[in-house]
Amino acid sequence: MAGKFETYTGKNEEHYFRLKAGNGEVILSSQGYNAKGDCANGIESVRKNSQRDGAFETKAASNGKHYFVLKATNGQVVGQSQMYKTESGCANGIKSVAKNAPDAPVSEAT
Repeated sequence: MAGKFETYTGKNEEHYFRLKAGNGEVILSSQGYNAKGDCANGIESVRKNSQRDGAFETKAASNGKHYFVLKATNGQVVGQSQMYKTESGCANGIKSVAKNAPDAPVSEAT
């Protein structure tokens, strides 16, 4: 089963997307966007930047868990991962985004 982007509107009326792996796990989440079109542009940015060397930055949270952010060429964060217990789990999450994002279909969350 392939990955997919899901878009949804938050309680704050902002638009969001999340990238899910084939197993249904969320591997990348967006910031909030005021306009639906900006959210769609964010998805396109993930598609493009997930294939670019140096676009992923790994970080350690204060609780010792690991996560990554995906940055556009201008340095803006376009998505953030879930928390991972290990650095290797975080690295696998990056690989999953790079694999799934380019061709993932987009649907509205139900």
